[in-house]
Amino acid sequence: MTKCKTLRFAEAFPEFRGVFCMYRDILPEFLFCSDPNNVTLLSIDDAYCKGGKVLSLKRVLVGIVRSQEGTSDRAKDPKMKTRYYNLSRDKAWEEISSTLKKIPGYKVLHEVPSVGEITLEKRTSLGRTVDITVSVLSVGPVRSAVDMYSASRGSMGDLGANYRIILNLFSTLDKKLAKYKTTS
Repeated sequence: MTKCKTLRFAEAFPEFRGVFCMYRDILPEFLFCSDPNNVTLLSIDDAYCKGGKVLSLKRVLVGIVRSQEGTSDRAKDPKMKTRYYNLSRDKAWEEISSTLKKIPGYKVLHEVPSVGEITLEKRTSLGRTVDITVSVLSVGPVRSAVDMYSASRGSMGDLGANYRIILNLFSTLDKKLAKYKTTS
């Protein structure tokens, strides 16, 4: 007979305990169904909420080896798709540039208005430095697209930090430019 119970990630996967010991506050409990011979994780791809931020375990596991993230039109994750705004590139540039300069914790390193790129830097709580490039592109006379690329310095993974940074920046821009936002 199958029984369902809730376990902490470290209990279910003790081999990862050393890797995740510093992240125990962000790892949720998961529902496992087990019989005497088998333990099955039921919710590995489900999102969970911790401190108002939604992140899936899949993102954290991918982040063990991956230290970069970017948006594009072809992204599988709908949250990581290019954002479009009904603004000319110049007006979008002004709005986005001024908004990014006001976000606490982010430092604008470089701006190139002719190309439409802004380079930002952010220090994470663990002391790592993350470089973010925001590209503002003209799609039409009164339509602009915004893409982002975020990469952590160093060779280790980021446990989904770049993903969260991009979502944070997009949510800020989406609030500021809500009346101009369109779909692809």
